[in-house]
Amino acid sequence: MASWVSLLLLLFCQSVSQAQEESSSIPIVEFTSETPINNVVQDPQTGRIYLGAVNTIFQLGPSLRLEARAETGPKEDARTCTPPAAACQDTKPMPNQNKLLLVHPSNGSLVVCGSRYRGICSLLNLSNVEQQLYYSDNKGERTYVASIEDDVNVVGVMSTYSRDSHSFNVFVVGKGYGSLDSTKLISTRILQDFREWVVFESIIEASTVQTTPFVPKYLHDFRHAFKEDGFVYFLFSRTLDGTDNKNLTFVSRLCEDDPHYYSHTELQLNCGNNNRYNKVQAAYVASPGKELARAMTESGMYGNVVSWSKVLFMVASPDDDDNESALCMYPLNSINERLVDIISACYSDSGKISGFPAVDIPYSSKTDEFCTSKIAKHMLENFKCGADFLPSPLASKPRFALKAHTMLTNSGLLTAVAVAVENEHTIAFLGNNQGEVFKVHLIMETDVYSKVPGDTVGEKVNKNLFFDLSHSQLYITTEKKITKVPVQTCFQKKDCQSCVELRDPYCGWCVLEGRCTRRSECRRAEEKNGWLWSPRQQCVKIISFYPPNLSCKKTDKVKINIPSLPAIGPSDRLHCTIESFQSEGTKSDSGQVSCDLPQPLLIPQTPEGQDFVAVAVRIFVNETVELATREFKFYNCAATVRKSENTPCMSCVASQWGCQWNTRDHTCSDMEDSVAGVNIIKHRQGAKCPQFENPDPVLIPVGYKTRISFEGINLDLYQGHIFTIGTELMRNVEEEVNVEEGPFYTFSGFNFSYDKSPETNVLFYVKDKESGKKMDSTLNVTLYNCSMGREDCSLCKNADPKYRCVWCGKQKACVYEKLCSAHQQGSEDPHNTECPNPEITDIIPRFGPLWGGISITIRGSNLGIHKEDIKSITVVGEPCIHQEEKYSVSTSVVCEIGPVDLKKVHWGQVEVEVNGGKRGTSSMHFTYRDPILERVKPARGPKAGGTLITISGHFLDTGSKDDVQVTIGGVDCTVEHFGTEITCRTGEYRADKVPSDLLTVTMKYGKSTTKTIPIAFQFLENPTLLDHRPKGSFVCGGRNIVVTGSGFDLIQTAVMRVRGDNISAFEEAHEKNDTVIQFHSPTVNSFLNQPFKAYLQLDNWEKELKPFDYHPDPNFNELTKKVITETSIIIVTGRGFSKAMSAKEAQAFVGDVQCLVNTLQDDKLFLDPPSTPPRTRSRRHRRDTRPELVDLMIKFGKGEWVVGSVQYEKKNDLSLYIIIPAVIVPMLLIITISIYCYRRKSQQAEREYEKVKHQLENLEESVRDRCKKEFTDLMIEMEDHTNDLSEGRIPFLDYKTYTDRVFFLPSKDGANDVMITGKLDIPEARRATVTQALNQFSNLLNSKTFLINFIRTLERSHDFNARAKVYFASLLTVALHGKLEYYTDIMRTLLLELMEEYVHSKNPKLMLRRSETVVERMLCNWMSICLYQFLKDSAGEPLYKLFRAIKHQIEKGPVDARVKKAKYTLNDTGLLGDDVEYSVLTLQVLVQGEGPDVTPVKVLNCDTISQVKEKIIEQVYRNLPYSLRPKVDSVTLEWRPGSTGQILSDLDLTSQKEGRWKRINTLAHYNVRDNATLVLSKVFHTQQNYDQNQENHEERNALLEDDKVFHLVRPADELDEIKSKRGSIKDKSMTKAITEIYLTRLLSVKGTLQQFVDDFFRSVLCSGAVVPPAVKYFFDFLDEQALKHNNVDEETIHIWKTNSLPLRFWVNILKNPHFTFDVHVSEVVDASLSVIAQTFMDACTKSEHKLSRDSPSNKLLYAKEISTYKKMVDDYYKGIRQMVPISDQDMNTHLAEVSRAHTDKLNTQVALHQLYQYASKYYDGIIASLDEDPASQSKQLTLRLQQIAAALENKVTDL
Repeated sequence: MASWVSLLLLLFCQSVSQAQEESSSIPIVEFTSETPINNVVQDPQTGRIYLGAVNTIFQLGPSLRLEARAETGPKEDARTCTPPAAACQDTKPMPNQNKLLLVHPSNGSLVVCGSRYRGICSLLNLSNVEQQLYYSDNKGERTYVASIEDDVNVVGVMSTYSRDSHSFNVFVVGKGYGSLDSTKLISTRILQDFREWVVFESIIEASTVQTTPFVPKYLHDFRHAFKEDGFVYFLFSRTLDGTDNKNLTFVSRLCEDDPHYYSHTELQLNCGNNNRYNKVQAAYVASPGKELARAMTESGMYGNVVSWSKVLFMVASPDDDDNESALCMYPLNSINERLVDIISACYSDSGKISGFPAVDIPYSSKTDEFCTSKIAKHMLENFKCGADFLPSPLASKPRFALKAHTMLTNSGLLTAVAVAVENEHTIAFLGNNQGEVFKVHLIMETDVYSKVPGDTVGEKVNKNLFFDLSHSQLYITTEKKITKVPVQTCFQKKDCQSCVELRDPYCGWCVLEGRCTRRSECRRAEEKNGWLWSPRQQCVKIISFYPPNLSCKKTDKVKINIPSLPAIGPSDRLHCTIESFQSEGTKSDSGQVSCDLPQPLLIPQTPEGQDFVAVAVRIFVNETVELATREFKFYNCAATVRKSENTPCMSCVASQWGCQWNTRDHTCSDMEDSVAGVNIIKHRQGAKCPQFENPDPVLIPVGYKTRISFEGINLDLYQGHIFTIGTELMRNVEEEVNVEEGPFYTFSGFNFSYDKSPETNVLFYVKDKESGKKMDSTLNVTLYNCSMGREDCSLCKNADPKYRCVWCGKQKACVYEKLCSAHQQGSEDPHNTECPNPEITDIIPRFGPLWGGISITIRGSNLGIHKEDIKSITVVGEPCIHQEEKYSVSTSVVCEIGPVDLKKVHWGQVEVEVNGGKRGTSSMHFTYRDPILERVKPARGPKAGGTLITISGHFLDTGSKDDVQVTIGGVDCTVEHFGTEITCRTGEYRADKVPSDLLTVTMKYGKSTTKTIPIAFQFLENPTLLDHRPKGSFVCGGRNIVVTGSGFDLIQTAVMRVRGDNISAFEEAHEKNDTVIQFHSPTVNSFLNQPFKAYLQLDNWEKELKPFDYHPDPNFNELTKKVITETSIIIVTGRGFSKAMSAKEAQAFVGDVQCLVNTLQDDKLFLDPPSTPPRTRSRRHRRDTRPELVDLMIKFGKGEWVVGSVQYEKKNDLSLYIIIPAVIVPMLLIITISIYCYRRKSQQAEREYEKVKHQLENLEESVRDRCKKEFTDLMIEMEDHTNDLSEGRIPFLDYKTYTDRVFFLPSKDGANDVMITGKLDIPEARRATVTQALNQFSNLLNSKTFLINFIRTLERSHDFNARAKVYFASLLTVALHGKLEYYTDIMRTLLLELMEEYVHSKNPKLMLRRSETVVERMLCNWMSICLYQFLKDSAGEPLYKLFRAIKHQIEKGPVDARVKKAKYTLNDTGLLGDDVEYSVLTLQVLVQGEGPDVTPVKVLNCDTISQVKEKIIEQVYRNLPYSLRPKVDSVTLEWRPGSTGQILSDLDLTSQKEGRWKRINTLAHYNVRDNATLVLSKVFHTQQNYDQNQENHEERNALLEDDKVFHLVRPADELDEIKSKRGSIKDKSMTKAITEIYLTRLLSVKGTLQQFVDDFFRSVLCSGAVVPPAVKYFFDFLDEQALKHNNVDEETIHIWKTNSLPLRFWVNILKNPHFTFDVHVSEVVDASLSVIAQTFMDACTKSEHKLSRDSPSNKLLYAKEISTYKKMVDDYYKGIRQMVPISDQDMNTHLAEVSRAHTDKLNTQVALHQLYQYASKYYDGIIASLDEDPASQSKQLTLRLQQIAAALENKVTDL
């Protein structure tokens, strides 16, 4: 235990020292003021800081160096004094608080307003505040700006004001109301003399924004003022009127050029649910950054927010609770919009919005109607700043407050906020009243990721929290200190993991430099993976090795897969280190790094208890920068045997490493294909291991030699060998095994002895005698001992018959039957032995009441075997009723006594009679007696209860504690002690009469005896609390708290209790009388940053002590003066002393002598020196080893601080030989314990792994069988579909629909795209003109010069994004479809340009990978056009069959309609991870109105009604394409089980509810049986059934109001919530493991569909059959171009071909069958198609796919087939290359044929119109491009375009 404590202490000390080390390396500068700081401002031009403190203005440089200071107080003043002060009476020096501080940069002055002389202001020089530029105290009341009240806040903002064409600098002030102040809340103050105006005069006289004096109305607390877009805003909280003191937060807005404040409008801001955080504390206005703006917009709560707009960030708290606060955000756009709504409602709509009153007129006593003006809406713009005839000021009603959700809530009071943006992310800095500043990453899920470093704990953070001019440092102001700290400390983190653990948006890991930096500081940050952003929590990781492991006896090259590796340049050098071995690393094109592994001699030894050694492989770049590390495992086959020595062969071949077992020499070695023979057992061939199993019998008694037979298998190689058997319990004795017939062996047995438990498992090992090596043995038997736990005859007879235990009379013991033979027993058969008479050993209790009615327990032996064996019980001759349910075999009987005959003796024996007439009589007596109650004390207590009363008398301990009940006048009293005296604790007295009458105390013994003491106890009023002092404590506790009041004498226990969120502490009173109780404040954990509440608990009565605050412990500075004398004064400095301590309470010790605390200030302690020379205290109090230094210790309550050592007398060295062992020994102990714990954990993990592995092996077996069965079923059931196909029923789409879907369905408008609908909104009158102009535009597009210029201009434009390029290319394809040979020519021209660009300046392999240019999409469309016929003739049928097979296979099992997951699927994310019970039903479906024929349809009873409808529609209308079939919503399904029918629907009033969740109805819900008849009818909305449909529709809507519906499984988050309430962690981990097991279903589905997948791949990738001419033509074009460039290798050509055909066309068609066929593709089918598409993509790539156990399931699924498919692709490309080339003429003929056949069906005119929109949008750029091109000038292309523009846009041009 002690070692663990020392370990924890060591770790704690390390972490503290590390934290101190870290904070010490952060560049923190600070400045301390002697007086509290009120305001802080920064000069935006110079970065200087100005502090407005009490009595002083400080001028500081940006690095907080003092440049100048101006004294502003104390001043001779009086509260009622009107300046100048010389004329005032009763003045005295008074401190001058700074109320307002504003920088006025245009004339280099600082506006300073204080609390003296009625809040008068002065102007100081910005360059030197010691120089006063202006001050006047004789201009009268008009120049009084601020307030003399300490608690009235003043805010201001600089502005300008115009009058008579003069413009002035002014400042606008918002000020709360103080009793001696002006009632004006807002005023505008001029900064120069002008005509009748003087400096600081309030120049707007007729302000209506003022409060009512002498009435507690509109009490304002101004917090912030700012200016934006010509408006001045004030943020404040205020009360509404005198009846309600609740504050509400408002923002008010004024037009900057409003000379009368007519525009002043207030908007209530609500923060949190029900405006929980109603009082603003601080605010900051900033742009939100792109990410936060996007998140705010997406949330739908803030409207459209853009990154450059401004947002008001506000921290607020509840009125009544300073222990909670929140951050809310309000976009200024939202504030302005709502203000405009309020203003327009008043000016135009009688003050109403949507019929509700929305406008309030504050600061006015008028009760008549306002908002009576009626200004037309379009005129409102003229009055946006109000007017004299319009009402003002205005405010919103609470109903129309602007509401915001909290972005963050905090337990504690937030007092400051500042916001910055870094890399488009937003960071808020939030200060609280404890001096902490939190750093918060503002996303929709806010993340408080850190605290700002610095030493400001314990003091409130001032609302002036702001950044330096570079935004890289933050200024934090607390009570008397301003600190400058960096906004980030990235540089401190020395590795990637610690860097990303910061979660700091400022930071990221600069991979190739190995530093944690800001993005701007990382040279290669813009390269992919060059800088890893901290909040993304990702580092460069080694994902896998190939090979994944290696024998420790071999060496090899390892390929290391690092997907997140940054780009490694030619100058970067890679190397790997493995232990001391180092090798050069090479990076392949696929991104893998190859390194050599060390020779076997350099590989570390395999650790004991393991069969592998894990060695860290580290990859470095440029010698020193570590990129990634991961353990590589070298396995040791020989060590696998150690895991299970009794089964060496099984352990060897079942290991994960692929080892083999040699039966001849009993060795386990690496797998060698070259080594074979009967003696070699290969990996996973455990069934071939020689082994012994199946022992018989499996139950072996102790003390009797029992013969055991068992079976031996696979022992052919051991013919003639002798085996020996043994086990631990045989005490090193091994006996030979006898060979029987066949595979059977026997062992004569052993006389075992074992007495630790009734039974134990024994595992026998078997050895080959010749070699002495252990063979595999699973001989496991149970050894049992009859006598254990069966001490008497009855217990023995009650034993399980399988043990064959008997009671042996002679031995008086329970033994195995053969150990008690008849001759031992005499002639008697031990099985028939009768048990001795019962024996009674104890009676509980020994005393009972005369009237009985209590239960007694009789203990003993041989008290029967069954409860029925008890025939009778008598107690003192009286019958006792047997309580059968409490009977324990042989040992215990419980019975209820009746009354005793009062004439007889009251004491006697207890007798029990059991079956067979046997009786047992007790040797001890039971006594009946009558309890007598005499006294109760105390006789009174508080009505809250909790008084412990003592009842005394005679014979009170009759019966037991459980038999006694005590009540006091009906109030329960809980018995706590039962004996000669009884104590009980009173409950709560709830009657109205207090004090109560003297009440009777009643005691009830059992059922029949009641005793009372009348008029014994009285309940009085609870104590009264008057006050408590002091009202706070440091968290260290121990401060003396005195509580005064009355009625404390009633109280027995007084406790002071402190509670936080998850902790509590208490202290009992140390002194108490009737009016005073004294406590020491409890100690609380200072590391928990949470609010604490203090309570006083007096017995059962609890009362909160309010106010009572806990303050952080004070901080002490190191003592500077080291030498003290008898006359010197000791000064101790620090901070926070006076928060919860006084000079009287504080104690100080120099050594062992106490010295007097003379004066205690917040930052200083003055101590008188000790009068006698001190000595050092005991060893534990000493901090220094030098004898003449004695510790100076300060003690506040329980807190003790040694602040330094002082020299007072001679020193005495403490030798090193004491220190060194004291440090070294615990360290060695800790290291030993750590190694032991690690070893133990790794062994446990190994065992768990083995267990899971066995489970998976069994599952794999079953999958094979399932695949065969499923495939057979599918082939039979697909015959029907094949017949359909042969009859030409594949629902191919026509050419137009096919091209529409391929080209335009993925567009943003989808099926509503104008190219699909074909609808153009052109007025009839202009249609002919537009058609003619479009034809001219078509001719213009047929000019290659124009078209190339057009495309280039568009691609150069920044806003022409990828989506626009794709859409433009598709429009171009349709527009030029009539001349596909020209289209092909344009495509070739652009492709050649693209190729030049990629080959010379980019990576050639990336060409055609994505549609990043117009030509790439043109190519995709060209392929789609050219391959349409091939699709219809060849590839369509296998694709359709594959689609049908997937759909059919998925629908064979349950599909969850809600979460879109299926039991049978290829996609692991779409796998239904639950075993859903279901059965297949065949329904007989009758279609109403279509004759009497029924159609049989197969469905599942777990299908929803909609799923059933889909399957019925699919079967009934199978000859119709999907688009012509009725939709699910247009049909109803009716089941007619009897005479009445029932409409089936997904949700109705019968739907099952599970908590808050509702299950969708299934056939099982309605109990529809197999072969049931259902009627399908179409819904026609005729008049007669309208009402019914309406009713059903309303019912369904009502049911769907709550969207918490589910089908088969509930969403995971809900289940997790339930499990977290009632399940253990173990349960959860089990659940997770089991879900993974269902992944084997993927194998089953894959096996079933394999044939269809192969057929499709063959149809697409077979060059032996028909190859579309376009493919040959384009591939030859690529080959031809590649020859012209030296740096294009064979792999690059392969990639080009893959990107142009399989990835650009086939993958698209495969993932979207509805592009080719008239079918519906559900989400579940789509998920499986995606897996096949991914496989197809993987097959077409050249790179090797190294798979490991970490690879995704979808990749692993087709891992085996990928190599076959890759070969198919290679052969296909080779075959095409060897084909006869296709000439340009042949290709053009083919293209012309396609154009002729299909062009007239396409929406060519619409395409031209849409293309022109691009020409119009980029018109200027196109014109400029054409003007620069000589070819276009000669063709007058510019003029032609201008003519077309004039006609299409109906405008007169300059032509």
